[in-house]
Amino acid sequence: MEKKIQPAAQYLWFHTASLGEFEQALPIIEEIKKDFPAYKILITFFSPSGYENKKKHPLADIITYLPLDTTANAKRFLELVNPKMAFFIKYEIWPNYLAGLKKRSIKTLLISGAFRKDQIYFKPYGSFMRNALSSFDHFFVQNQESVQMLEKIGFSNVSLSGDTRFDRVSRQIEQDNKLVVIEEFLQQKPCFVMGSTWPEDEELFLKFINTTAVNIKFIIAPHEIKESNLNKLQEKIQKNTIRYSKLKNYNPEDFKVLIIDNIGLLGRIYSYASIAYVGGAAGKTGLHNILEPATFGIPIIIGENHSKFPEAIRLKQLAGLFSVSNATEFTAISNKLLQEDDFREKTGMIAGHFINSNAGATKIIMSYLHKNQL
Repeated sequence: MEKKIQPAAQYLWFHTASLGEFEQALPIIEEIKKDFPAYKILITFFSPSGYENKKKHPLADIITYLPLDTTANAKRFLELVNPKMAFFIKYEIWPNYLAGLKKRSIKTLLISGAFRKDQIYFKPYGSFMRNALSSFDHFFVQNQESVQMLEKIGFSNVSLSGDTRFDRVSRQIEQDNKLVVIEEFLQQKPCFVMGSTWPEDEELFLKFINTTAVNIKFIIAPHEIKESNLNKLQEKIQKNTIRYSKLKNYNPEDFKVLIIDNIGLLGRIYSYASIAYVGGAAGKTGLHNILEPATFGIPIIIGENHSKFPEAIRLKQLAGLFSVSNATEFTAISNKLLQEDDFREKTGMIAGHFINSNAGATKIIMSYLHKNQL
């Protein structure tokens, strides 16, 4: 940091725990770069999955890990950066950094916040973390429940903005998503995409892949692309399977299953899907981004552990998403979606409309920044 910080520059600091939070920050960063180009952008990560994937992102001037939340680390970090404003994303509450920002009278915002009654802020023993919330000048939250929970503990500086990820994914459909090698693999056949999957997810869908007689192609994009993981997955699949990195050496139409062994293509691959399975909720790792496939207007299937993901709960209520707890349930809903065209198309339309009707958080936040003279 000492080497990279330009003392004369003014920085806007975004703290994003991981890749998902980075995606929530990105629409704001893009608009700030347009409307306030004089500021430099500093992005910090906590998780290696975020940092390793985005450490060279062109919209940021500095990308680094955030040192652990100690009083000394916070003091040294803020003395170095001295940000004009700080943005924390979703769940990121770091008490010592927040206290340091408040002490320096640096305006601090929470973006796409999500609060639930089971969180520590709302427990009798949660006074320390409740005090940390008082460092925020304003909360921009995803849903009405979050507004109500904050109001119950005395915070009125809250705006119901929605989730900036809706803005992020809604732009994906306007971009060039064409992937020639995917088209050569599919040969215009229906496509079932399994995105950001873990071994627990594989237990739900591998039997279906191995036994279905439907003339369909499968694309699996594991969350971790370690060689050992890819080998184990490939061994479990009984149909002709090829990795993306080797596809150019073979005739793509000879294979039924394609395993994606690189990073950065999944958002575009979803544009070819007839149905999507989104991983993470079959185990305890956390549901991955369901909004990416939803923006393309396709039905979505997930695992059962999604109670902490309001977007999944809402889309399930609207019947644009299905949650399964075992391989039998996965097979049943997959067959229904593949065999009943009207049902599949209606479900996909619900998912696409869900994205369009929830976009707009970025506009609300940018209005606040303009009014408060960033």
